Amino acid sequence: MVVINDPNFSIPQICDSGQCFRLEPVGNGEYVLQAADRYLKIRTGRREQTEERGLGKWEDAAENESESQTILYCTEEEYHSFWETYFDLNVSYRDYLDRIDPEDAYLIRAAAFGSGIRILRQDVWEMIITFILSQQNNIPRIRKMIRELSHSFGEKKEAEDGTFYYGFPTPERLAGVSEDELREMKFGYRSRYICGSAASVADGRFDLASLTGMEYGRAKEELIKLPGIGGKVADCICLFALHHMDAFPVDTHIKSVLDTCYSAGFPFERYRGCAGVMQQYIFYYDLKGNN
Repeated sequence: MVVINDPNFSIPQICDSGQCFRLEPVGNGEYVLQAADRYLKIRTGRREQTEERGLGKWEDAAENESESQTILYCTEEEYHSFWETYFDLNVSYRDYLDRIDPEDAYLIRAAAFGSGIRILRQDVWEMIITFILSQQNNIPRIRKMIRELSHSFGEKKEAEDGTFYYGFPTPERLAGVSEDELREMKFGYRSRYICGSAASVADGRFDLASLTGMEYGRAKEELIKLPGIGGKVADCICLFALHHMDAFPVDTHIKSVLDTCYSAGFPFERYRGCAGVMQQYIFYYDLKGNN
């Protein structure tokens, strides 16, 4: 196992941040995550001993993450070869936090509340289908739909501890699924978009591999060519899969905050290279901060 003590890494916050839907709580501070073809058990909790140090504004967060630790049940080799990059743990998010304008009271509050969120590096195909499903939807239902899609059409796999799970269905597999089958699963109008996107990728009309390395604007333009993908969904894929940190998806939560707190416009220039991180702080705070 790998133990991580980082005040800017919170599995509970990431789980509810609207970017990852195959990370699920199973009780008692434990989570399971399926990513690409991998399965990971995670446990969160307080450190048994904490270091003596002063608390700054980012450590004095809503969930007191400064006293937490995260245990990933994987080998050191697997951690360094996959999970460290997946969770973006080789990047200092404290540096992003320290870039926030001290005069921006709203963003200061939002970032303190969600200071454990990180931008994950997820599979681009999975994010295409995930954010097609996310349209006019909520987090619990998106999780349920992805679980059903994987169970019905993904490859059955076995983890090292004997747990069975299902991989995310490939474009080729979904290209063989009819729109009627998906509609029977209550996917509604999204069924047509899933079938169309799967067919485009499976027959080579859309090259997934070419997205890697594309600059943000061009990648977004390419993604919009897929059925059912508009600007907001393309931004989600650019941020949560391709790791374009200037992508800034605007949904109803973000629009409400921009209208209320940033009537003169969000200061994108100040946050060049990390605007997507600020988007996540804002989204999570607007979603969970008033509960």
